[in-house]
Formats: sequence, structure tokens, C-alpha cells
Amino acid sequence: MNTAVLRTEFRLFGREPLAVFWTLLFPALLLAILGSIPSFRHADPDLGGLRPVDAYVPIAVLVALILSGVQALPQTLTGYRERGILRRVSLTPVRPAALLSAQMVVLGTVAAGSALLALLVGRLAFGVRLPGQPVGYLLALLLATATALALGSVVSALSRTTKTAGAIGSAVLFPMMFCAGVWLPVRAMPHALARTVGLTPFGAAARALDDAAAGHWPAWGHLGVLAAWTVLLTAAAARWFRWE
Repeated sequence: MNTAVLRTEFRLFGREPLAVFWTLLFPALLLAILGSIPSFRHADPDLGGLRPVDAYVPIAVLVALILSGVQALPQTLTGYRERGILRRVSLTPVRPAALLSAQMVVLGTVAAGSALLALLVGRLAFGVRLPGQPVGYLLALLLATATALALGSVVSALSRTTKTAGAIGSAVLFPMMFCAGVWLPVRAMPHALARTVGLTPFGAAARALDDAAAGHWPAWGHLGVLAAWTVLLTAAAARWFRWE
């Protein structure tokens, strides 16, 4: 990967305060707001005895991935294509694929930083335990990140303009946030709904992160769903993506 391109993409991202807020800071802020509600700090039988704030830490982590993947990435890549930047880059020694890879590294790093920030806020502000199975948690997080970026690449591939990318990204955003458990944690959903949601990328990610947070190795079925979605979405993005 071209390190100069990577440094440039990091600098450009840092110059976008709204992008920094929504992808890096908002998930931790959301957790802090929810955790400040007294009822969120009391054990809930519907959550297996967990406090809602405990259950919402993995959800905040997934919100960071979803915002990075389906909002930030498509807007940036589609904007580059719409302005002819990808076409001009193809005429230089730097190939468009290097720009695409750099953008994914930037947003993947931002998503990981946001996830870490959410974990720290949960631990320091509300006494949420750190993941009991850190290796399994990291594996689930990496797979979920790959899935989010692959999904964002598909949105980019289907969008001809930034307005279209914003519209498609928003249409994808809310169902994915529901599946991640933003409105109702997956573990508190009715059994049939939870099983269905578990077949979606972020429903499976929520279950895998919940397992690892509780100290168990994530179920291979949930990890397999994430891996399958990553492969499927990556193949679709490669098939439909156009540089100009």
C-alpha cells in the first residue's frame, strides 16, 4: 500500500469534523447518554441479569462499524468517482485500488478506535466489565469490521452520485442498527425474531460480541455468518464497482 496515499487519507478524514464526530465520538457519547439513565444501571431479568448499560457496550461498538461502513465509506468513494478523482489517479503511478485500500484502512482504524473508546467509557464511567474472552471478542470485531466495509463498498458500487450514496446508505443504516440491537438488544428479542436477526451480519456480530463479553468463545455459527456475509458482499462489490 502506498504510505503517502494513506497519510493523505488520514489527513483528509481529520479535516471533516462531522465525519470525526459521527464515526469516532458518537457511539461513545450514545453509551454515555444511555448510561446516565438510572434504569439502565439496574439489572434487567430480560437481559439475563445484565444491566442495560452492560448490554449496550457491544451495541455501541457495532454502531461505530455501521456508521463507518454504510455512511462514511460510500460518501467518500462515490465523491471521488463523481469528481473524477479515481479516473485521474488511474493515469498516475498510484492505482485507484491503492486509494480504495487506504480509505478502508482509515475507516477501519477509526471504527476500531471508536470501539475502544466505547469500551473505555463503559468501563470507567459505569463499571462495565471488559470482555471476558478478549481473543474471541477481537476476532468477532475484525469480522464485523470487514463486513461493514464490504457492505459500504456495495453501497458505493450501486451509487452513481453522493446523493444516491447518502440515500442508499440511510436505507441500509436503520435496518442494520435494528439488527445490531440499538432499539432492542438481540438477547431481549423474542426467540423467532432473534433467530432471524442472527442471520444478518450485525445481528450475528451482536450475538458473537455478547458471547465474548460474557467470557465465552463466540459461537462458530455466528462467526460463520459474518464470514459468509463478508465474502458475499466483497464479491458483489468487486463485480459492480466502477472506477469512473
